[in-house]
Order: sequence, then C-alpha cells, then structure tokens
Amino acid sequence: MAPTSTDKPQETRAGARKVAAVSQLSEKLSRATSAVVTDYRGLTVRQLEDLRGRLRAEGIDYIVVKNTLARRAAVDAGAAGFADVMSGPVGLAIGYGDLSAPARILFEHFRSTRTLPLVAGLAEGQVLDGNDVRTLAELPSRDVLLSRLAAALLGPLSTLAASLDSPLSTLAATLEAYRDKLAA
Repeated sequence: MAPTSTDKPQETRAGARKVAAVSQLSEKLSRATSAVVTDYRGLTVRQLEDLRGRLRAEGIDYIVVKNTLARRAAVDAGAAGFADVMSGPVGLAIGYGDLSAPARILFEHFRSTRTLPLVAGLAEGQVLDGNDVRTLAELPSRDVLLSRLAAALLGPLSTLAASLDSPLSTLAATLEAYRDKLAA
C-alpha cells in the first residue's frame, strides 16, 4: 500500500516529538549530578506512580523512555559511556542534588519489592555498573556525611582545648594556694 499524503504530516509530528524528547532528556542529563538506569518491567502502573511520587518529593525525575532515544540523549549530554549501558526497557531516575538519593530510593524499593533492578548509573560523569550503584545507594546522604565530618573534627579540637586548659587551671590553682600561704 502506497503512503498517502496524510501519512507525511503524522511521520513529521512523530519525528518532531522524538527530537523534542531527546532534547529534553539531554538537557536533564547534562544538569544531573547522578542518574540510575532501571529495568521497570514487573511494576504495575500504581507502583510506578507511587515510586515517581517518592522520587519527585526528593527532586528526582523518573522517566520511562525508549532506549534508542535515551542513548541519543546521553550522547548529546556528553555521556557517551552512559549510552552504552542502556538496553531493553529503560527507566531513568535523574537526580539534581544529593548524589546518592536516586540510587538510595530505588535500592530501598528494590529491597522491599524485588522489582525494578538497578542496571547501571551515572555519578558526576562516571559510569557505574549495578554493583557500584548499590554501593552508592548505601552511602549516607550528604547532610549525614557533613555532620559526621563536623563531629570528627570537633572531637580532637575539644580534646585539645581541654588539654590546654588543664595546665593553666592547675597553674592558677597552684599560684592561688601559694598566695594564700604567703598571706597566712
């Protein structure tokens, strides 16, 4: 069957939608601090919406996209190595803040439901395999790491301050006792 004149505009519109989708995804990937590739098969629509809601609350986008479009977007965003890990049905969790947040939320979901396996990831330009993404998921959040760093730095400083204060206190007490002895 020969194409009719009405087939051309539909193909053009579909092509324009694909170009727009690639452009939008490329822009998101270029702004992202991290991204996680998942295999979304096995999720119900309700589970997917619940997961998207939890991710959205953390400022993370979850996009189900054809792997060919995702590959093009990754190459356009300057992450050609990331394009190589996308095969099969692709769900992308794209985070813009805390580096480990997308991996952590998705891994918690995987642990509780055994659906949505973590295939690969991208963290600050580095391509990660599934095991590296799990390791990233187990890292504490940035705020927790900063508070641990502050506590680690504060401990020795407190000890130093107490060590410096102790001899001065002892010297002051000795001089006070000597003054009292001289006065008596």
